Amino acid sequence: MKILITGSNGLLGQKLVYKLRHKTGITCIATARGENRLIHTEGYLYDSLDITNKQNVEEIFAKHLPDVIINTAAMTNVDACETDKENALLMNATSVQYQVNALEALHQDNPNYQPHFIHLSTDFIFDGTHGPLDESEKPNPLSYYAETKLEAERIVMASTLNWAIARTVLVFGIVDNMSRSNIVLWVKSNLELGKTINVVDDQFRTPTLAEDLADGCILMAEKRATGIYNISGKDFYSILELARVVADYYGLNKDLIKPSKSADIKQPAKRPPITGFIIEKARRELGYEPHSFVEGIRLLEDQIKEMGKS
Repeated sequence: MKILITGSNGLLGQKLVYKLRHKTGITCIATARGENRLIHTEGYLYDSLDITNKQNVEEIFAKHLPDVIINTAAMTNVDACETDKENALLMNATSVQYQVNALEALHQDNPNYQPHFIHLSTDFIFDGTHGPLDESEKPNPLSYYAETKLEAERIVMASTLNWAIARTVLVFGIVDNMSRSNIVLWVKSNLELGKTINVVDDQFRTPTLAEDLADGCILMAEKRATGIYNISGKDFYSILELARVVADYYGLNKDLIKPSKSADIKQPAKRPPITGFIIEKARRELGYEPHSFVEGIRLLEDQIKEMGKS
C-alpha cells in the first residue's frame, strides 16, 4: 500500500511518517512545501509539494499514484486565518478541491485506480454550546478558520472518491528539533520560571496526543474506513483543569495558574466554548484506543529526554 502524506513537516505529518516508514507492506511518501525538515530521512520517499499549486498537485499524484492520501496540510493558526482570509481559503479548502479533482481525474483515466482520501478536520466547526460531541453533531462555525475547514469537509463529501474525515481536538505533541510549543510545554515552562499564567476556565476540550491521532489515521487507512470519525483523546477537561493536571504531573505550583474568561482574551477569532469528542465510533469500528492525558504527558517527557533537551 502506498500512503502519501501531505504536510509531512507538521506535527501530525511527522508522527505519521515515523510510524509508517518501517511498516511492512507500506511505502510512505512524505510531501510538504519546500525541504524535508524531518531529522530521520530513511525508510520513506520525500517529494516537495505545494498543495495550493494545482499543477504541482496533479504532477505529484500522477507520479506516485498513492493508494491512500492523508491530507494533514492546513493553515491552522486560527487568528491568522481571521486576518488573512485569502490564504486561509486557499490552504484549507481550495487546496482540498485541487487534490480531490486530481484524484478523480486519475481514476477516470484508470478505473482500476481507487484512491482513498483521508482528510483532517477540527472540533472548531462547531459552535461550542455543549459537548462532548458525536459524529452526527450539526456544524455551526464561529471563525473563518472553522468556515474554511467546514468547506473542505463539504468538498470531500461531494467527491466521487472513497473518502474519510478524521475530526480532532487540541492536538499536542513535539516535533523534531522542538521547533514549536504546545499547551503542555507552555504550562510547564512558565510555571518552572515562576511566572503567573492566565488560563481560561470556560473552554472544554478532549486533548489529543499527536501519536494517537496518527494511529487513528493509520487505522482508517488500513481498514479503508469511509465516513466521519472523531479521533481525539478520551479525557474531557476545561483548559484550566488541563493546566492543573500538567502542574500536578511535574510537581509545580498550581497557585500560579489564574482562572480567566475567554471574553478577557483579545483574540481576532472566536473559539467554541465547549467541544470535546465522543470516540465510541472509532473505538468500535477501528479499534482506536487513545492514551489518557497523563500518559500523553509521560510520552512527551520521554521524547524530550531522548532529544537531550530536558
